[in-house]
Amino acid sequence: MSTIAASADVSPDSVIGSGSKVWHLAQIRESARLGSNCVIGRGAYIGPGVVLGDNCKVQNYALVYEPAVLAPGVFIGPAVVLTNDVFPRAVTPDGGLKAEGDWDKVGVTIREGAAIGARAVCIAPVTIGAWATVAAGAVVTKDVPDFALVAGVPARRVGWVGRAGHPLKQEGTFWVCPQTGANYVETDGELREV
Repeated sequence: MSTIAASADVSPDSVIGSGSKVWHLAQIRESARLGSNCVIGRGAYIGPGVVLGDNCKVQNYALVYEPAVLAPGVFIGPAVVLTNDVFPRAVTPDGGLKAEGDWDKVGVTIREGAAIGARAVCIAPVTIGAWATVAAGAVVTKDVPDFALVAGVPARRVGWVGRAGHPLKQEGTFWVCPQTGANYVETDGELREV
């Protein structure tokens, strides 16, 4: 059973998974699909057709615009924005108000377990790799590899993180998680768990 605050605006055409919680003033638009045990914070926006896997958390006032796809276990921090328009304009070149058919939406894809820090902006179309971390306030303009830690404007890789989210420490040829002890190997700018 899901829990939906009375002040939330949830489309009857959306799907809310079992055990999910939608808090005050959140808006879930038509055809959005939330998996089981998701948490949607106060004032968060989930656009039409957005897909969230199981166990996702979207914190207060985050904006997740369609056609974003979030894999299971994704964390979206407070006031994060996932954009959907490469060339935004309110009007057409002749000055008329743009209608739905006047633009092509592109989405942000976030792979399993990744975390996006508070007030970060992901400029679609980009893919955030599995278990990657985007630092608070970063602006992501290109794809982020699995396990990467990115920061800055524009975001650049500044390290690696493990599944526990802690920065990895290099020990010889391995990268080691100080929290779990898991070992990772870097090859050609990509990291994999061993």
